[in-house]
Amino acid sequence: MKRVLMLLANGVEPLEMAAFTDVLGWANLLGDHPVELVNAGLRRKIVTTFGLMLNPSFLLSDLDVSSFDALALPGGFEPSGFYEEALSEPFLATIRHFVEAGKPVASVCVSSVCLGVAGVLRDRNATTYHQEGGKRKNQLLETGARFVDRPVVVDDQIITSSGPGTATEVAFVLLEKITSVENAAFIRKKMRFATPDRDWYDTPQVP
Repeated sequence: MKRVLMLLANGVEPLEMAAFTDVLGWANLLGDHPVELVNAGLRRKIVTTFGLMLNPSFLLSDLDVSSFDALALPGGFEPSGFYEEALSEPFLATIRHFVEAGKPVASVCVSSVCLGVAGVLRDRNATTYHQEGGKRKNQLLETGARFVDRPVVVDDQIITSSGPGTATEVAFVLLEKITSVENAAFIRKKMRFATPDRDWYDTPQVP
């Protein structure tokens, strides 16, 4: 059994969260290896980016994070208060724990900024949501990361990505890391997800 902790901040984006719940859920049902996804937050009730209300299954403080094999971090929006929790010490300490243990950490979109602030991206390749002007890119660079303008960037056990449209790809990479490439390909096929072509992987967000 592989156990994945999905850490939810207030203001989380539902699509990014759903990529992990669905890909890992399908993998648990149909894959060759049992996978348990456990979601936790810092509060009992979360308001997501677009107003959907969530009740996390656990409070982070109730869990033994060392009992998990990987960490999943959906991103969110600043106006929804995402960074207030996502950059708080309980979040950052959890990120450090998984990285220091050499376990996979899969972040989507701007949650890579949390990895940077946690201090785990120094001299590592990483990406984030990148717009003209590069606000989030600059935040990553300030933490010592090497910014790579690609949809999904994998540096050893750390996965970062550029936006909500990459969330399922991040989830499949995570599934590969905790089970196998073959298992992830099988689940992709069962879920009817196409494999992006080379251009998708190689096209920068900002020309």
